[in-house]
Amino acid sequence: MKKEIVFATNNEHKLQEVARILGDEFRVLSLADIGCNDDIAETAPTLEGNALIKARFVYEKYGKNCFSDDTGLEVEALHGAPGVYSARYAGEEKNPEANMNKLLAELQGETNRHAHFRTVIALMIDNEEHLFEGEVRGSILEEKRGNEGFGYDPIFCPEGYDRSFAELSADEKNSISHRARAVEKMCRFLKEMKK
Repeated sequence: MKKEIVFATNNEHKLQEVARILGDEFRVLSLADIGCNDDIAETAPTLEGNALIKARFVYEKYGKNCFSDDTGLEVEALHGAPGVYSARYAGEEKNPEANMNKLLAELQGETNRHAHFRTVIALMIDNEEHLFEGEVRGSILEEKRGNEGFGYDPIFCPEGYDRSFAELSADEKNSISHRARAVEKMCRFLKEMKK
């Protein structure tokens, strides 16, 4: 029987992405699957802190092994912004279009477009905390391109590619993405635990 693990999100895109990466060994449950309708406030000033807040909340309230992620797009010319505020860069309504438009406006005329995505995963398992990090470097495009993915994907071009994340297939993106790299580290750890 597949081992169940809760991913502290209701974001369908993230759930599908992670379920694909984790493969057949685990059944990934969402917050909705366990009846968690709480709005878990991400109040930490770091990605690590926010990921831990969500994972601890689910583990303590529901007693289920759980992992949570927080991801930030860090742009060199903006001194690491939007970073921990990536999802609500243009406001609390967390509108991806507005976030991208704000970022493109702030980089207007900027030649340094270097950026990287960073994902931190916090895993709470058997009363222990573990952190895993994944990163992908690239640059911010001048305009949106592609219809796949979510968030900032249409304006982020990963290093070594001439297409945005939103122009890559799910399999292509999962082979190089920040989230995939962090999830793979967590997978290796979980498989070691099972031995």
